[in-house]
Amino acid sequence: MEKQIPLLLCLFLFIFSIASSFHETEARKHSNKPAPITRLVSRSLYDSIFIHKDNNACPAKGFYPYEAFVEATRCFPKFATVGAPTTRRREVAAFLAQISHETTGGWATAPDGPYAWGLCFKEEVSPGSIYCDATNTDWPCVPGKSYKGRGPIQLSWNYNYGQAGRALGFDGLGNPESVANNSVLAFKTALWFWMTEQLPKPSCHDVMVNRYRPTKADLAANRTVGFGLTTNIINGGLECGIPGDGRVSDRVGYFQRYAQLFNVNTGPYLDCENQRPFA
Repeated sequence: MEKQIPLLLCLFLFIFSIASSFHETEARKHSNKPAPITRLVSRSLYDSIFIHKDNNACPAKGFYPYEAFVEATRCFPKFATVGAPTTRRREVAAFLAQISHETTGGWATAPDGPYAWGLCFKEEVSPGSIYCDATNTDWPCVPGKSYKGRGPIQLSWNYNYGQAGRALGFDGLGNPESVANNSVLAFKTALWFWMTEQLPKPSCHDVMVNRYRPTKADLAANRTVGFGLTTNIINGGLECGIPGDGRVSDRVGYFQRYAQLFNVNTGPYLDCENQRPFA
């Protein structure tokens, strides 16, 4: 004869099953909720911003779908949710402008203009090096691996891959290629870079939502708060402090176009021509 389960235990198991079912249902509801970014960037707006991302001429054709962008933003709940509505829209415009420049396939006389060709590339073409800083022992390079630019922000260098990997749960040092093989991860690395402070650099997010106050060193280096400072954070060592640099102008051009699409002004200090790079 089989042992019978005591009545109290049966009751406990019944309650436990109801509670588990409730939590599973709530989890499904949460996962099915539209991401906050969809209130600012609809699919139609996304498609009107990135007119040519799926052009046959673009190596990244099909790699940057709207769904991947939206899903990636779920990992960064403060992205485009801080401040007044205009501040939020301006931050999105700034982020999309920077990743557009990093992945642009446009040129001066390109169809629909040079600023309609963002997200055309998913990895750097003909890199000049493997971007390994051998002096960085915290994030040592793995032999045979290249830490060239990949993804929307063109994540580069072993120390960035290592830190992004730790934050996002992938092997950035041992498998950097995954950034160019997974659309959602690619967008996550771009958002990670945008949202993460790396002293002495502030985060691009804090700059665009007016939460960053320049340090004495910033003031001495004329690092004024605006879109130009995000360029300094991203690639200041190569682009800032140079009069009339075309790369900086391209970033600004994208931002101006997107600001119009989001119906916001760009704010002041768009370039970093008079700023000294971060040390």
